[in-house]
Amino acid sequence: MTVNLQSLKFSVMLLSAFLVSLFYGVSFFLVEGCTIINLELFQISSTSFGFDLVVDKISLSFAAVVTIISASVFAFSYSYMSEDPFQTRFLWILLAFVASMNFLIFSGSVFFLFIGWDGLGITSFALIIYYQSQESMSAGFQTLMINRIGDALIVLSTFLFVVVGQFSFLFFSPSYWVFLLVLLLMFAGLTKSAQYPFSSWLPAAMAAPTPVSALVHSSTLVTAGIFLIIRLSYWIPLSSEGCSVLLFCGAITCLLGGWSATYENDLKKIIALSTLSQLGVMVFCLGLGLPSLALFHLYTHALFKALLFIAAGQVLMTAFGTQDIRLLGGLGLLMPFTGVIFGVSSFCLVGAPFLSAFYSKHMILEKMVMSPTCSFGVVLMMVATFFTANYVSRSVKCILWSKPNSSILSKGSPISVILPMTLLSVGAIISGKLIYLVDASNLECAYISSLLGNGINLVTILGVVLGLSSWGEPKKNFLLSTMFFLSPIVSMSSKLISPVIFSMKNLDYGWLEPSSILKSNISKAGNFISSVFSWPNVEMSVLRGLFLFLSILIIVTTFNF
Repeated sequence: MTVNLQSLKFSVMLLSAFLVSLFYGVSFFLVEGCTIINLELFQISSTSFGFDLVVDKISLSFAAVVTIISASVFAFSYSYMSEDPFQTRFLWILLAFVASMNFLIFSGSVFFLFIGWDGLGITSFALIIYYQSQESMSAGFQTLMINRIGDALIVLSTFLFVVVGQFSFLFFSPSYWVFLLVLLLMFAGLTKSAQYPFSSWLPAAMAAPTPVSALVHSSTLVTAGIFLIIRLSYWIPLSSEGCSVLLFCGAITCLLGGWSATYENDLKKIIALSTLSQLGVMVFCLGLGLPSLALFHLYTHALFKALLFIAAGQVLMTAFGTQDIRLLGGLGLLMPFTGVIFGVSSFCLVGAPFLSAFYSKHMILEKMVMSPTCSFGVVLMMVATFFTANYVSRSVKCILWSKPNSSILSKGSPISVILPMTLLSVGAIISGKLIYLVDASNLECAYISSLLGNGINLVTILGVVLGLSSWGEPKKNFLLSTMFFLSPIVSMSSKLISPVIFSMKNLDYGWLEPSSILKSNISKAGNFISSVFSWPNVEMSVLRGLFLFLSILIIVTTFNF
């Protein structure tokens, strides 16, 4: 009983924080004000060391979104983790995770930023390895190692802050050092937001419990880096080089997430890869120089993605933990309420008309078409849009409209699940239109021809049709599913050479058998190649990382993305 009351206390506390943030956020929307609270620790020469808190419409509105989603996830956790003997410990770690995100939202100086940034990294690692299985340990290690890159970049940025003469990133005078500083913080944001080439940790983080995934993929960990870039974009315009990097990384990430999801059968993995695709859309929007529109899509995506994960979690509890969408069927009749919620949140991914994402995602695509960007990036985004419609329609048909293929426990959903889904479904449906009307900065206009507008709709419709027609085909691709090729210094790197080594057995029993010397030399070469792509191998890891970084710079410089 104590655990139940404790979980209810967390939900009520977060709901109260949402109401406070919403009240003050509306007032800041009306007066367009900004309050900066400075706590100075000490001062050396002309440089002040302290903590800066920023209270404006951006921080308050985003805090309201985070708290309402967190309150819903905590209520859902009451049912999902009810049989866990360590539920109280789980809830406290989850609360520390939410608190770290709020620290980052209101931060205005690098010290306060690092508290929230590093707090997210530590608590996310503890939540991912919560089940303490081999898969969760490997996923947690991979997440920790990639996020440490962003932590190291923020630590390095302190030296540039010293050169600039301030530790607040709210007001900058344009200079060469400020350009390097913003570029460094931007790359740190790309690591936390799982952008290419740091994307592999996001699908691996699915080893965490479903309530953790609902928070990580909606409004906390993956959105921290994008929020940092949005905050920087409001105070100082990004350079053309920075916008080119964002356009390139966003387009590749969006394509990679959608492409991988079409070859995936795991329900949670599909939703995780859809998050990767939507994050690419936001980063691409930032590369277009539209931070307000990226923030708009960040809000709408957070609401419907949390709703989608809660609905998926309810499906998993009903199906005895079965996650293969080919084995999940008939839920539309057995669980009509959950089925409707799952369908609504899924179609938000596509940007279906009159849903929240329609007002943000379609505006981003229209702005992309009318902006003078590289045509190669436009093609990548259109292909990614096709993939999104493809895997969403395939998943919805497999789960809701197909016949049952496995044992499903048909029972009513508890009130702790119905209330969060009802609350978030309202946000997933009306939040787009509501934010569009409340905030005047979201009143973007796109002047494109009817041919281009119909082309965007045609690509989406074509993806839906192909997804509905090919839903029953077995789809699996280890290369795209794991994305280990993006993290060769972390795990599963030997998989890259294992097919070649496996095929060598045909030579061992063929014409290579009589020549022991040649066989020994080929075996040594195979072992050397395998060691190059294996973990741990520090020397080769550094070379691979350097080669990857130089390749990205060459591509961005050559094509002027």
